[in-house]
Amino acid sequence: MTYKAVKTVVFPVAGRGTRFLPVTKASPKEMLPVVDKPLIQYAVDEALSAGADTLVFITGSSKRAIEDHFDSNAELEAVLQAQGKQDLLDTLRGILPSWASCVYIRQSAPLGLGHAVLCARPVVGDAPFMVHLADDLIDATVPCLKQMVDVFATYGGSVLGVHNVPKQDTDKYGIVTLERKIAPRVGKISHIVEKPRPENAATTLAVVGRYVLSGSIFDDLAKIGQGAGGEIQLTDGIAQLMQREPVYAFEFEGKRYDCGSKLGYLQATVEYGLKHPSLGSEFADYLRALVPKLS
Repeated sequence: MTYKAVKTVVFPVAGRGTRFLPVTKASPKEMLPVVDKPLIQYAVDEALSAGADTLVFITGSSKRAIEDHFDSNAELEAVLQAQGKQDLLDTLRGILPSWASCVYIRQSAPLGLGHAVLCARPVVGDAPFMVHLADDLIDATVPCLKQMVDVFATYGGSVLGVHNVPKQDTDKYGIVTLERKIAPRVGKISHIVEKPRPENAATTLAVVGRYVLSGSIFDDLAKIGQGAGGEIQLTDGIAQLMQREPVYAFEFEGKRYDCGSKLGYLQATVEYGLKHPSLGSEFADYLRALVPKLS
């Protein structure tokens, strides 16, 4: 069987980012920097490396900064050109390649992740597509979405990025149960439930912010109505999709940072700082001098 190429990625970025208030009062959480790039830039880079050429941003109020980030800025480019700052000019022009296009769709109300994904239907149509939640930063040799697109091409059916979480944290995630393993990191899902209490969770295999989904899920999202928290849950749509098509869990290779939490964001900032090509060595020296003071 031949599967359609996955060329579109959806970024649900309409959330209010309340855990980072007051910094997110007027600036999107997706624009929080990890060293010298905002979270949304890491997300876009990952999607582009996985083959995406159409970037769909589901936005809300106070999200104009995301549009501005991926737009050109002729005035700033002219200043850098005049100052002879070619490296910075190249960096600025490299934020988005010329062959990629951005589409911005306003989510009318905060009705949940499933509703945000459903808003992308006019652009995606019935083709398979990726979903990337920017506050889940995954550091991997092969970008996580690229790994998942390869799994989709191999097995067909939707693919969810998963990893094991502490038992006490199951009520923060969609939790999956596998019918069977079909490869060392791939399993066919038999059951998925949104945010079960730890005592009710069948497993600790949690869905994180990466999906490759069949376009037919839009039919399910349009019908399911409100679920947990009074929102239209993507998890519930996937549960309905599983009645017609196989859905696979993929334990990706890489390290995940939960940048939706302050601690996870700080951890990502430190570890990405240590790997930075021009700052890493000096930053490591600073941390070595600092650590004895913490004991």
